[in-house]
Amino acid sequence: MRILGISAFYHDSAAALISDGEIVAAAQEERFSRKKHDARFPHHAVAYCLGAAGVPLDGLDYVVFYDKPFLKFERLLETYLAFAPQGLRSFRMAMPLWIREKLFQRKLLVEELRRHDAGFDGRSRLLFAEHHLSHAASAFFPSPFDEAAVLTMDGVGEWATTSAAMGRGNRLEIFKEIHFPHSLGLLYSAFTYYTGFKVNSGEYKLMGLAPYGEPKYAQRITDNLIDIKADGSFRLNLAYFDYCTGLTMTNGAFHRLFEGPARRPDEPLTQRHMDLAASIQAVLDEVVVRMTRSLAAETGLENLCLAGGVALNCVANGKVLRDGRFRRIWIQPAAGDAGGALGAALAAFHLFQGQPRRPQAAGDAMKGAYLGPSFTQQEIETRLRAAGARFLVLDHCALLQACVKALVEGQAVGWFQGRMEFGPRALGARSILGDARSPTMQSLLNLKVKYRESFRPFAPSVLREDARDWFELDADSPYMLLVADVASGRRRPAAPDEARLFGLDRLRIQRSEIPAVTHVDYSARIQTVDRETNPLFHALLSAFRQRTGCPVMVNTSFNVRGEPIVCTPEDAFRCFMGTEIEALAIGNCFLEKQQQEGSLKRGYAARFEPD
Repeated sequence: MRILGISAFYHDSAAALISDGEIVAAAQEERFSRKKHDARFPHHAVAYCLGAAGVPLDGLDYVVFYDKPFLKFERLLETYLAFAPQGLRSFRMAMPLWIREKLFQRKLLVEELRRHDAGFDGRSRLLFAEHHLSHAASAFFPSPFDEAAVLTMDGVGEWATTSAAMGRGNRLEIFKEIHFPHSLGLLYSAFTYYTGFKVNSGEYKLMGLAPYGEPKYAQRITDNLIDIKADGSFRLNLAYFDYCTGLTMTNGAFHRLFEGPARRPDEPLTQRHMDLAASIQAVLDEVVVRMTRSLAAETGLENLCLAGGVALNCVANGKVLRDGRFRRIWIQPAAGDAGGALGAALAAFHLFQGQPRRPQAAGDAMKGAYLGPSFTQQEIETRLRAAGARFLVLDHCALLQACVKALVEGQAVGWFQGRMEFGPRALGARSILGDARSPTMQSLLNLKVKYRESFRPFAPSVLREDARDWFELDADSPYMLLVADVASGRRRPAAPDEARLFGLDRLRIQRSEIPAVTHVDYSARIQTVDRETNPLFHALLSAFRQRTGCPVMVNTSFNVRGEPIVCTPEDAFRCFMGTEIEALAIGNCFLEKQQQEGSLKRGYAARFEPD
């Protein structure tokens, strides 16, 4: 039985295809269209998934959409009625779009799918899954657990913003929900907006900014904005927000409470903004930990699965792991809306069709999240030649040694190998790599390669077998979704003059043996790499360890600020030539910047809208 899942029309459109319960392919539309967070119908991603499975659309049993548009329309109408006459302007702007595209979304979906199969039968083959059920299915069914508690948290689906479920075998039952307008995701996004970052993409920045501040406003948040119960359930004080009926996240009352208007994106960051980031992160951590403690007590289960956009907050995830109420935690790597496409397909297979789960020999069913397109060596060479690239073709060992040499010399290395990752993280398939021991690598990558804010941290990739020696983590973290501290024995104490620094001046402090991946609070967002899941990346890390004694590398996504992660060899070559990446490995092709035709260099960063 073959089922295609689709998410679209909000942000991060995607498609995923399963065959008899096995995940065959999954990808976000943005990787093909080159439009960050592309919300349009994922035609390219659908075509890729069908090609990867070797089937036409008419060879599928079902196509499943990841939420129920009629319920969303109901929520929109009820919200405007509840707040009337406020929000008339917003209502007038939203309603024509909803009537045209959302209310008749089945018709729209059928029309879009008929571009792939003119005879597609939308009556018998198109299904819809509720938004949070799609998230929950994406978390539980690919997990390594036969039974688990499942927690999903995001901005809003149809009505639900948070859901708790229990999964056993091929069954999954949601037993508790928190409904709009009370939303942990929207609360965090309100502070994303208020501190001058873009909602639905800037939340990572807010999380990265938090360690530079102190949670001075946390009490003000809990006294005025959110009422948190002992079990983690909560209610927001809507007097401070504008997202129900307005065109912004926050309002005048919010701005008066925090003593100033929202920061404009072009304004400098101040210590106040860092303290606000630290404060909302502390509140988020508290809510999530209370929720998971309650869920553990209520279900009596040892395992926890997480999904929804809030599950991408790896700081909170790390707090849950260290809290120890659950023995094991598994987080869907595409936890946001893109992963809803996969969850919708899995929900249809297991819940609608009642099909059993496949037992996992080891690990999870996500195949390391390497579910996107790949290219043969011949295709890579042909495409690179057509782009004007100059390269050497090296055997396996020579390629690894060339990359290690470049890394040891302090170069940024583009690494393009195998199938592209599904989800927002680069996991050693479409990555830019650097030497984690370098005190200048963090600044180099931010300012000269990624063209982004200097405070943004970089993640380490570490050999799984060595993770405990370098980090306070003794668990798998294959998807870079857990934060833990650098091991105490690897840290460097701050000198007295350094200890007096605050704010972004703390960037200058070399905090450990691996300063390029050690955040200002000694934390790191860790990817553990094992031999079975990604043997080539594991081999590169092993070769680097053999040369340097260090099994840790900087691993950041292969893109510049505002650009989706590269998908094709041509994308990779353009990014290579438009930045200060100095070496590039694509398949067995090795490229050095100094060997390239100078006329192919381009100013690259300005091509993409800032994120």
